[in-house]
Amino acid sequence: MEKRSARQRLREFFSIFRTEIKYIFSDSGVILIMFGAVIIYSTVYSFAYSTEVLRDVPVAVVNNDNTQESREFIRKLDATPNIDVAYAAPSLDEAKDLFLARKVYGIIVIPHDFAKDIYSGITTDVVIYADGSYLLIYKQVLNDLTNTVLYNNAQIKALRLMQKGAGMEQALAVSNPVIPGIQSTFNPYLGYGSFAMPAILILIIQQTLLIGIGMIGGTWREKNLYRKLIPEEREYLSALPILFGKTAAYFLSGAAVMLFVFGFQYKLFHFPMNGHFGDIAMFLLPYLLSVIFLGLAISSVLVRRENSIILILFTSIPLLMISGISVPREAMPEWLYELGKIIPSSNAINGFIRIQSAGATLREVFPEYMMLWILTGIYFLLAALEMRSLAHKVYVQE
Repeated sequence: MEKRSARQRLREFFSIFRTEIKYIFSDSGVILIMFGAVIIYSTVYSFAYSTEVLRDVPVAVVNNDNTQESREFIRKLDATPNIDVAYAAPSLDEAKDLFLARKVYGIIVIPHDFAKDIYSGITTDVVIYADGSYLLIYKQVLNDLTNTVLYNNAQIKALRLMQKGAGMEQALAVSNPVIPGIQSTFNPYLGYGSFAMPAILILIIQQTLLIGIGMIGGTWREKNLYRKLIPEEREYLSALPILFGKTAAYFLSGAAVMLFVFGFQYKLFHFPMNGHFGDIAMFLLPYLLSVIFLGLAISSVLVRRENSIILILFTSIPLLMISGISVPREAMPEWLYELGKIIPSSNAINGFIRIQSAGATLREVFPEYMMLWILTGIYFLLAALEMRSLAHKVYVQE
């Protein structure tokens, strides 16, 4: 009897699996969301961030000194990788007009007596107006101006020491005694794409999968298709074959999407790949399962297929923010960051970045890994209860 019961449950599992696969690949909206949207979004975002680093930000320079020294300073600015001296404005007002017209994103003002003050040993001020509404532009302009000023100061100090009789090597050593050696690990070019795309891709996969599951769940509710869960012999169909059958269908679909994104696109756009395949696969396993179970739990209460689109799209930006990537963890309330851990993407983003970008092992991301398994268990129970309730209601109605 037990053997027959197990065989029957296996038939029920494959029946649900085939039915769910059929609805996935016969619903153009679901195909567009679960496969098309992932490919489109991940490709568009990757192309948008493929430049990685912002270069040659156009600025205007107001040279009130107009000496050889001030012009040499301007040439040094223009030689930096991030600043492009696009305009030489005769006055600050004209430079402001260029700024308001969005032709430049920064203004640098060299004061009168720039060279005279330098030779007199008097401190002179170089004023910069940078576009603070765009933090990346602000950072690039400010960093290159600061580095140019420091380099110029070291040259002036070395020249003065040489005029007093010091040798060139001694003068250079005294004028610049500490030379920092900066080595950027895991993101050597400080590229924005290498920083942002791992988190964005994890969130895209979660949101599109949730929407797809919700759309199919809403369709089943709209068309009252849950009655098909009752077998021909009209025996009560338990929740586990339903849940496992649906999960297997979405797991194969989600795994195929992940293989494309993290196997093909990651290499195509040269995002950092420092983790071992085994660690990545083991880490993404509970992430994918937790997302599927969450989606099944949500889908069972959706009345219409459009409800999932509204619900999931509305939460996309907040979920990215509370993950600690878009907004630094230290800059948000601790309770909000901890609350975000109930969502699979928050734990997956932090752990995946550490493995794939920084080369961490599964043991080193154990807290996030265990949290994903805990969420998998919690959402599995919720989905199983919802499926049991639905199957029981259909059985009673029939």
